[in-house]
Amino acid sequence: MIADNDDHTITDLNPQPSWAQAWHMWTVFFPRRSITGRLVYGKVWRRHDGLRWKYKKFTEFNVDRDY
Repeated sequence: MIADNDDHTITDLNPQPSWAQAWHMWTVFFPRRSITGRLVYGKVWRRHDGLRWKYKKFTEFNVDRDY
């Protein structure tokens, strides 16, 4: 008798938390390296890629609304 199972499920032994895929607003007091290698400080976007934190500079924008 030969048993064959076509349902091969792959189990991730180290799943990332749901917040790891999202960018978070973060205030940096000490300069950090961005994803481009530049130093960032102040308000930044931050995300974890499974190994380390990635940072992107936050640029504020002014939206004029007509109401």
